[in-house]
Amino acid sequence: MAAAPARRLTDDVPADVERRLRRLCLALPDAYEEHAWVGTRWRVRKRTFVHVLGVDDPVDGAHVVMTFRAAGEELEALRHAGPPFHVLGWGRDAMGLTLDAATDWDEVAELVVESYCVLAPRKLVALLDRPDPT
Repeated sequence: MAAAPARRLTDDVPADVERRLRRLCLALPDAYEEHAWVGTRWRVRKRTFVHVLGVDDPVDGAHVVMTFRAAGEELEALRHAGPPFHVLGWGRDAMGLTLDAATDWDEVAELVVESYCVLAPRKLVALLDRPDPT
């Protein structure tokens, strides 16, 4: 039995997608951007809270994926949400979201902030204007 063709990771991310993510990510305290081994990532204190890259899949075709972190009940809900969400299979709290024409950018903004909060030091998280979770 022949092995299935492998997915190929690429830098093929539309400029408008990268621009929108840049605006969201760099609005967070001490966040910075850097080119990753493929795609672009946004970090806080050397920890990646968002990464965007292209995926060329022989079965599903080319698409853009944003990786992010989640925790608690949100993580559990996202793990069971199905497409466009994906469990990445690495890191206990790592998730993926396929970005396309149907993407809800308000939801992306919330995911970006929550991902940042999972990885940022408490003193930086305290600077954000977020609703009280209780």
